[in-house]
Amino acid sequence: MNEKTINVCRAYADACRAEQRDLLMALGKIPAPTRQEDLRAAFCRDWLQAQGAQQVHIDAAKNVICQLGAPDARDLIVFAAHTDIVFPDLETLPMREEGGKLFAPGIGDDTANLVNLLLAARYLIREKPSLPCGVLVVANACEEGLGNLDGTKALFAAYGTRIRAYYSFDMYLPVCCHDAVGSYRYRVTCRTPGGHSYSDFGNANAIRLLCGLVEELYRIQPPTRARTTYNVGRIEGGTTVNSIAQQAELLYEFRSTDQTCLEEMDRKFKAALEHWQHRGGTLEAELLGVRPGNGPLDPQALARFTDHSIHVIRTLTGREPDLTPGSTDSNIPLSLGIVANTIGTVEGGRPHTRQEWVDLESLHTGLQVVLALMLEPGTF
Repeated sequence: MNEKTINVCRAYADACRAEQRDLLMALGKIPAPTRQEDLRAAFCRDWLQAQGAQQVHIDAAKNVICQLGAPDARDLIVFAAHTDIVFPDLETLPMREEGGKLFAPGIGDDTANLVNLLLAARYLIREKPSLPCGVLVVANACEEGLGNLDGTKALFAAYGTRIRAYYSFDMYLPVCCHDAVGSYRYRVTCRTPGGHSYSDFGNANAIRLLCGLVEELYRIQPPTRARTTYNVGRIEGGTTVNSIAQQAELLYEFRSTDQTCLEEMDRKFKAALEHWQHRGGTLEAELLGVRPGNGPLDPQALARFTDHSIHVIRTLTGREPDLTPGSTDSNIPLSLGIVANTIGTVEGGRPHTRQEWVDLESLHTGLQVVLALMLEPGTF
């Protein structure tokens, strides 16, 4: 990263200080449950159009997509931040400012990062710098929870291999995630005839059958090619203490950074399910969501791409990047063999709680990081 780029980024961030705060407060009050991001999407589209963007639209997945650079560019690089938050609110979100911090549900995950993306995009819209390829600025839907990264999946379904590299802005400084933690999530429902605990004693009990399944699931030996984990996170069912449970269900997931490990765990899960099938009841597995792990990546290409991100973060923040693996929108390009990083652009805390906060001053540094990557993207 050259000195001119550093000076441009710092000067632009200085000029945006007051507007960053105002834009964050406006956007942060807009409710955006996963799959109900319509209001935020409309806000982002209208804001980009007001800044002079010509090619901006909301697609069928509720992604806001703004294309910059040569309109006929074959190769594209994506800069994205997600619009959805984990809370179901449909009314204006509560917000307060105290001690240089802004508190609101979802304010850091991912609203503040989205603000930095929008403001950096405006620099490109207005100044029209020379870019190595076409750029897609994307405010994407469905990153959180059982959104299953569907917004980003739709983006890649539409643009395919034209996308050569991908940046997601999510989480906190100095995160630089280049390793995808994939996951499969299931709901398993067990049904039996049930009955009275005394007069029908001996009938199959849905809770008992699920407990047997859980015991077998916890005897599974995960593959060791990459860190692979599993968890039964919820189990419920039955009616009363004197009833043989007719129905019970559990939630189960397994995670890994390696897609082949996920597929092996899926086979082992289905074998355990079949083993407990028809022992007086029926077991039904519903796939709730899939987040793919790392795919056929060129490790040297990814290393070059990530090294540039590391350099930008170090230079502009003075901090050592956190390279912890994560489950983010970058999972989709990484699973397809496309270089990708997820980078945090704000300091804050208590994500996924209603007490989440961001340090308003940190947005100034984060905007520099986003703009620097736009002006000088990594090698791909």
